[in-house]
Amino acid sequence: MIKREDFERIKKISAKMIREAQILITDQEADAIDVADFGLNDIEKEGVQILTHFSTKRISAKVLVLLPNQTEPEHWHPPVDDDAGKEEIIRAIAGNLRFYIPGTPNMKEGFIPEGKEDYYTMRHERILKPGDQLHLPPGTKHWFQAGPEGAVLYSFSTCVRDGFDRFTDPNVVRATIIED
Repeated sequence: MIKREDFERIKKISAKMIREAQILITDQEADAIDVADFGLNDIEKEGVQILTHFSTKRISAKVLVLLPNQTEPEHWHPPVDDDAGKEEIIRAIAGNLRFYIPGTPNMKEGFIPEGKEDYYTMRHERILKPGDQLHLPPGTKHWFQAGPEGAVLYSFSTCVRDGFDRFTDPNVVRATIIED
């Protein structure tokens, strides 16, 4: 749950970060930014801000914003019906992006949110600087975190079915609840 004033404040910060990354967005798009706290009630530590440019039955393009040191919880995109699951390309636009995927543990720059060690199992760190890309095949468990300056990134993917995403943390709730 997130308080309305925090939701609106973080939306404004996110729109500013997108514009500072030289991505042109309209005021209407800025107002449409989603602030996802995943029901964890600590948006500045765990969450992500999402601007969906488009999402069709086959493809999607989103701008994701992470506040300084904000972490998107570990998750994966499982198969749905006859679809293998979402395939995704992440492209760093601004800031320093710490990405964690399967592989040999080598975590140096990032950190696991306090008390959440069991919910962040991927420890192979990839640092993405502006212009760097990462391909995530369907079903790849991953999580990511901004550096101290925050981060702006693109997510280009096949069909999005966010409601089917799976999270390692059983406390994650996909829908954001705003408290007035």
